[in-house]
Amino acid sequence: MTAPTDLIWQSKTPATASWQQQLKTLIREPAELFARLDLQAEDMPAHLAACQDFALRVPSAFVDKMQRGDWNDPLLLQVLPQGAELLAQTGFVADPLEEQSSNPHPGLIHKYHGRVLLVVSGGCAINCRYCFRRHFPYEDNNPSRQEWQNALDYIAADNSISEVILSGGDPLVASDKQLAELVQRIAAIPHVHTLRVHSRLPLVIPERISDELVALLTGSRLQTVFVIHCNHPNELDERVQQAMAKLKAAGVTLLNQSVLLAHINDDSATLQALSEKLFAQGVLPYYLHVLDKVQGAAHFDVAEERAIALLAALRDRLPGYLVPKLVRELPNYGSKTPIPAF
Repeated sequence: MTAPTDLIWQSKTPATASWQQQLKTLIREPAELFARLDLQAEDMPAHLAACQDFALRVPSAFVDKMQRGDWNDPLLLQVLPQGAELLAQTGFVADPLEEQSSNPHPGLIHKYHGRVLLVVSGGCAINCRYCFRRHFPYEDNNPSRQEWQNALDYIAADNSISEVILSGGDPLVASDKQLAELVQRIAAIPHVHTLRVHSRLPLVIPERISDELVALLTGSRLQTVFVIHCNHPNELDERVQQAMAKLKAAGVTLLNQSVLLAHINDDSATLQALSEKLFAQGVLPYYLHVLDKVQGAAHFDVAEERAIALLAALRDRLPGYLVPKLVRELPNYGSKTPIPAF
């Protein structure tokens, strides 16, 4: 893989389009995606079959960053349905992190000491083909108002919980009104002091980071941490930079977590460029995850030995604060598990 380039075709998605409009007009059909990118659909049946298992969803703003005519574009490969997803692979399962065993109330996952995760929305603006929750039972985790109260009561009853993580799906698919109410109710729990948001929206629909959203996320006594999910430097354009600047100006701590993905970012030049470009936009590299072994994603897997070698190369090329922690997530462990570099 060659080092990334900024020479991508000019965006055709109007920056003036609201995030709601962009969300309503997601590309959902492979034929439309291929037409937008001037690709000839030589293997259409396999693409269509993979969509039956896990739907295609990608915003136009993200497609705008892809290179036309290139089947191997690193952003396209993250969202492209492929026949390989339908092949059974030993060790790849529907619930690789066994999250359903840590799901005491609808919408709440409690795996780690001191922090819980709220599944604010089962929806996403983009369906990443390697998603470890692609088989998650979101239909059972769509809480009613009373069930949200049960989840909040659970948090209030456990004084060890100091951090609440808004996740999904993608939590920013929810409306500002819903998010504002949830943040206020979390802030009313005295022993919670940190609000963390995990979202891909700043990268795929940057306009979601509105002044109103920033105000509701930072308008309580809670310290706000925002974790984006960027895998390749070509995802970081001027519109993303503007979104990050709004959050940073409001005092939000900005972190990034990536997944190590075969044929997308599994080379040291790309990972170095990613860390440097993140930092230029005010974001610190946080985690570099090896792939969670979810059914349908085996073609993205990178061998652990290769991952360790890549991290060693990054340590040789970058200052320590730009080197992400190489980790894997294992079921029933109390934290992410570091992978040693040497």
